[in-house]
Amino acid sequence: MQAIIGGYRGLSLLVDLNWDRLLYLGTIAAALFGAAFIGSFVGSL
Repeated sequence: MQAIIGGYRGLSLLVDLNWDRLLYLGTIAAALFGAAFIGSFVGSL
């Protein structure tokens, strides 16, 4: 049980320190998806 709690705390610390990087990657992924979506409409014209 101690190992599970310690692992959760470690993972929580990593997420707290790197949430901006996760947001950055999510924003890039959303932009690429949006560009592909719009490009599929433009390509069919």
